[in-house]
Amino acid sequence: MSYQELTPAAFIGSGLRSDALVENSWTVRWDRVRDPEDLLADALGPVLEFRSSGTTSGGGRPWHRTWEQAWSEAGLLADLVRGEAPEAVLSFAPPRHLYGTLVSVLVPARLGLPVWYRPQFGRMPPEGLHRRWAVMAIPWAFQILSRRRAWIRSSERLAILHSTASLPSAAGRLVLEESEHAVLTEVFGSTESGGVATRRLFGSGSGEDWTLFDDVEFVLPRSRGDVEEPLRVRGPRLAFPPGGAPPDECRLDDHVRVTGDRSFRFSGRRDRLVNVNGLRLDLDAVEEPLREALSCADLACVPVRDDLAGEHFELLIAAGPGEGPSPSSLDTALSRLAVRPRRIRVVERIDRSETGKLRRLRQEPLMTDLGEHT
Repeated sequence: MSYQELTPAAFIGSGLRSDALVENSWTVRWDRVRDPEDLLADALGPVLEFRSSGTTSGGGRPWHRTWEQAWSEAGLLADLVRGEAPEAVLSFAPPRHLYGTLVSVLVPARLGLPVWYRPQFGRMPPEGLHRRWAVMAIPWAFQILSRRRAWIRSSERLAILHSTASLPSAAGRLVLEESEHAVLTEVFGSTESGGVATRRLFGSGSGEDWTLFDDVEFVLPRSRGDVEEPLRVRGPRLAFPPGGAPPDECRLDDHVRVTGDRSFRFSGRRDRLVNVNGLRLDLDAVEEPLREALSCADLACVPVRDDLAGEHFELLIAAGPGEGPSPSSLDTALSRLAVRPRRIRVVERIDRSETGKLRRLRQEPLMTDLGEHT
């Protein structure tokens, strides 16, 4: 799939939500635009609408963000990669979502750099095209990058920015193995809150703690140390429902431990935490070793109610074109978990957003029920 060069005007005029901009490879030369802010502000209008991705419990809902909020956030994200002196942007994030609009459209415009968008089934830009790249990643991008080592090594530097979901283990391996070429920065946030915090991993200044963006504050009172609580923040970039106004604060579906005046440690998303017989599990963390060990197109651990334990989880496996994992490999992988899933099901597919987040699950037609495993 070759890259189609679009003028900024034609690109915006096609509509950021169009399927063509999601499914096809394209490039836009923002380095040739004298005043991208005015062009984008006029084209996108005073208010931008985005939808939250939805979860296992239901679909998303619309959220509005003013042009000023979106342009300001793009500036904060641009600053995260600006110090690596990128010459171009490579983005894997579809432009019709908040993160994609920011990193595939507004950040390249703020940096004044050409942007290359690569869909999941596209090709990488030609090797040697640019020496230094800002790479806008979503979870599945790391598997693609891991198989394109020659492309990575043809570049002098990759400043990788990641958001939208938990960082996959493939990201850590890639950046550690390519430390001479790549540095990774994560962004923490949601459609409702916008970007809340950031951290750099696998390099100088790396660590588990997240640091709030300069324009974000914790909502007081808050706890310190080992006390876990929902993350509540205030700032000028909070989204608002149609017909409403920006709220004073935002409570995210994330549990954290506050570690400093402007730092916290992430414990898990509320809808991904379950307590099974007194043992609390983060289902995102449970999935990671299973992905490493099992051969399948996709898998997901989903929370369920349990008559005996109160809370539990099930493992869904999408086998894909192959037969899926063998019984022996499945049993070996499950033996390494602190708690086995209550039930294992093989499904046709697992419903995810274009950025990889788990949504309402399509479990029909059910192909195989592998039964109770507790």
